[in-house]
Amino acid sequence: MPHPPEHNPFTKTESIMNSKLGQLVAGIATAAALAYVGASQAAVTITGAGATFPYPIYAKWAEAYKAQSGINMNYQSIGSGGGIKQITARTVNFGASDMPLKPEELDKHGLMQFPTVIGGVVPVVNLPGIAAGTLKLDGATLSSIYLGKITKWNDPALAALNADIKLPDSNITVVHRSDGSGTTFIFTNYLSKASADWKAIVGEGTAVSWKAGTGGKGNEGVASYVQRIKNSIGYVEYAYALQNKMNTVQMKNRDGQFVKPDDHSFMAAAANAQWDKAPGFYKILTDEAGKESWPISGATFVLMHKKQDNAEMAKEVLKFFDWAYASGGKLASDLAYVPLPENVQNLIRKAWKDQIRDASGSPLMK
Repeated sequence: MPHPPEHNPFTKTESIMNSKLGQLVAGIATAAALAYVGASQAAVTITGAGATFPYPIYAKWAEAYKAQSGINMNYQSIGSGGGIKQITARTVNFGASDMPLKPEELDKHGLMQFPTVIGGVVPVVNLPGIAAGTLKLDGATLSSIYLGKITKWNDPALAALNADIKLPDSNITVVHRSDGSGTTFIFTNYLSKASADWKAIVGEGTAVSWKAGTGGKGNEGVASYVQRIKNSIGYVEYAYALQNKMNTVQMKNRDGQFVKPDDHSFMAAAANAQWDKAPGFYKILTDEAGKESWPISGATFVLMHKKQDNAEMAKEVLKFFDWAYASGGKLASDLAYVPLPENVQNLIRKAWKDQIRDASGSPLMK
């Protein structure tokens, strides 16, 4: 006959076990909750999006900065047009564009901008039998190729520039960007300065109405197309040409000299840039004077809201770029970007103090 419940010998033992089990479960849950909170606090992630032009250096900076600080920087290489849209909509902590916004555009959206590095946009070709870096172009021939007026590699205009090269009797396949792109802005801004026809027919912008060719998304897409298609020509940021071992060209600059793309010729183009006289850091570096200047050079820019609702995250963004200026110069140089001079870095730090504020109007950087 079973014991009545009040005399069951297992009741007390079960009660103790249940109590201990409950305490154990509660302890595990508490520990898990604390671990989650701790991890959430530690795993700070800065978010940015935009230009593909600076993606190689932003990725390198992010890797080095995380190793030093533990802070993540997640940058989405979606093109300058996308970066401007994302920062305007406040879906990222910073946007990035190779086309600087004019002061009135910055004011309209409550934004400030600052340059981070200087680089170059370079024409790249897939021409079997032509040694890398030997093909010569000028603004007139390059614009005529992209207007669809020059369609053969042995066209007389190209042959005149390349008397020492046997050019193939092959059709030219033109590759351009399909997305809104600051790289396209730099490229078309240069062509608009070099060719009256280009300026009248196509003009400049992050997206234009192309008259010839096929589109690739991002610098990555253009590089991929040119690598796969024989007798093609495209344009990419120089770091992509380096990384993919692509065949670049020589360009005739404003002073009539043929120059090769590298950090030296980009630096020459930027040498006379007067950032202190550029409201909102609005500065375009295409077709600059100088015998050694690469004619399709440009800076890349970061966009941030002047009034920050999330002040702590905005501080993390500024700390990241402050570190990049102070400690990321060699990483930039290794990828053939030109670090900004120290006096320009200090102008930017002052602009941060003057313009970026928290919700109460207090400066974020002291």
